[in-house]
Amino acid sequence: MVNFPLNKLSEQQLSFHQELPVVYENNLVEAMTVRDQSSEVSDNLQLDCATIPTKEHQETVDKTQGISNCEKITDDLPKLLDILPAEIRSLLEQHPERDSLIEVIMDLGRFPEVRFRDRAEYLSDTPVTIAQINHCVERVGSFSGDNRAGIEGTLHRISAIRNRPGEIIGLTCRVGRAVFGTIGMIRDLVETGKSILMLGRPGVGKTTALREIARVLADELDKRVVIIDTSNEIAGDGDIPHPAIGRARRMQVASPEHQHQVMIEAVENHMPEVIVIDEIGTELEAQAARTIAERGVMLVGTAHGNRIENLIKNPTLSDLVGGIQAVTLGDDEARRRGSQKTVLERKAPPTFEIAVEMLERKRWVVHESVADTVDNLLRGRQPNPPVRTEDENGKVTITRELPSAPVTTPLNGRSKGHLTLTTPSQPKGWRSSGQMNPLSLQEPKPARENSMFEQLLAESWSQQERLGQGMEMLGPNGEDLPLQVYPYGISRHQIEQVIQILNLPVVLTKNMDTADVVLGLRSHVKNHSKLKSIAKSRQIPIHAIKASSIPQITRALRRLLHMDDPTIPDAADLELFAQSVSEDEIEALEEARLAVEQIVIPKGQPVELLPRSAKVRKMQHELVEHYRLKSSSFGDEPNRRLRIYPA
Repeated sequence: MVNFPLNKLSEQQLSFHQELPVVYENNLVEAMTVRDQSSEVSDNLQLDCATIPTKEHQETVDKTQGISNCEKITDDLPKLLDILPAEIRSLLEQHPERDSLIEVIMDLGRFPEVRFRDRAEYLSDTPVTIAQINHCVERVGSFSGDNRAGIEGTLHRISAIRNRPGEIIGLTCRVGRAVFGTIGMIRDLVETGKSILMLGRPGVGKTTALREIARVLADELDKRVVIIDTSNEIAGDGDIPHPAIGRARRMQVASPEHQHQVMIEAVENHMPEVIVIDEIGTELEAQAARTIAERGVMLVGTAHGNRIENLIKNPTLSDLVGGIQAVTLGDDEARRRGSQKTVLERKAPPTFEIAVEMLERKRWVVHESVADTVDNLLRGRQPNPPVRTEDENGKVTITRELPSAPVTTPLNGRSKGHLTLTTPSQPKGWRSSGQMNPLSLQEPKPARENSMFEQLLAESWSQQERLGQGMEMLGPNGEDLPLQVYPYGISRHQIEQVIQILNLPVVLTKNMDTADVVLGLRSHVKNHSKLKSIAKSRQIPIHAIKASSIPQITRALRRLLHMDDPTIPDAADLELFAQSVSEDEIEALEEARLAVEQIVIPKGQPVELLPRSAKVRKMQHELVEHYRLKSSSFGDEPNRRLRIYPA
């Protein structure tokens, strides 16, 4: 048995220049393999800053990091070769790439196959016999309920394939390696004491990282660590755990169905500070994990899923990220968000505060706040988590890959210049389906009965999936642009002024049959039953505004085109509010704009403007309303003036 040294790794506080990505030179502690029986220690943590390709695609991470990396590998490969038939073992012992072996596949009647990280090949042209399979089965431990077995004292895993009568007709012999230093990229997160969830496809190294996290927490951070080892994959087969887990304790599970019970038992009986779980896959296990987290115990685990989006869509495991529920908003809140009234929201705080998406062995995406990531995804926003990569020289680089700009303005986005419109050749939305749908960038697919939750979930990141792709610009219900608006009770001159100055893809129409939406004054529409009846029969939505003012009209048209963010006012275009565009009017509006943007909003102080005429004061009132602020006129003529109040 090999004894692994448990060196304490030095920590250094680093602060970085704000304009460069962070590149760490990892500590190399005992970088040679066990087979070489030599070690190489470097206690210096160096900083090597690279050049940013473009400021838009990378963002500096300015944090205190303590990152260490120990590249020590042991695989006990001879013990795995000993269980194989002699003819297969001899071929493997002579194979030039034996040290990078991942799996040995033995299926009855097929050629034996060996798999490496980047390829697979047949080992011989002689089919595998049942005698060879039985030879292997006799030399490994007993197979558990999940058809897995191991070799005592090693981390190797033997998985069986059975026929219908239950006889073993295939084996997958996976090489288990203890790799010290695999968590160098997230060492700083492990030391925070927050619960960490590891996600990734099979074979990317989740269990290896889990094993190393358990060792670091137990040996280097002096934590009481208990590992729930369902299939003996973390600490190996046999009653004595593999030394790769250090001082951490291991609890075995009789059958996979009882994993959640053993998780609770570990907390109640053994007073751990950290619980390590591999492969959380059932609702009971997710509930047990939440119970453990609520008792103040740190959790480190893996789950079935490649990205956080997979967990959100999985009703069984969604509780790990807080759970998802449909919520009906009030009219004011829905209007403030610029969304439909029924939306998806996070139900509770996430069980795991940090999530790590292991895209590749040396490229991990880190979500340091799972709650913020889930909230952004449910609201159709694309999160921008840091990406940590490690190169061949052991340097860890932390960058942020900002999403590319969309071709058109996304939902709740702000207008930046003129829109480039592409008119589809075929009509879309309610015109072709005969149904009126909620405001959305993407044409919703017809939902099955009682599937509103799934439909909302699918729509939550329709915006995210379209980012960076060329897409056709559609109206609020999927109709072709320009948008046909039927005004009712609102000055056509004011609407045309807004359309012309802002260059909006909107056309006014006097024919209800060709209209895409009715834009009306609330007081007029409220009591006009005939208008409502006509709009309902023609499947035309009605959008009502409180007053026929420039800010109200501008906001309504922007919202119809998905160009309005209720929380952030757009920069005011003074030409919208000036009637004759005279110098006096522009000067008065500029005075109000500067007062709002430089004093009222940033400092939260009220401001009084210079005395103006009633006509000019009305323009200033409309400009203040554009910023969603309140104002009032006071004083006597000719000294009557405007006072602007903070929100």
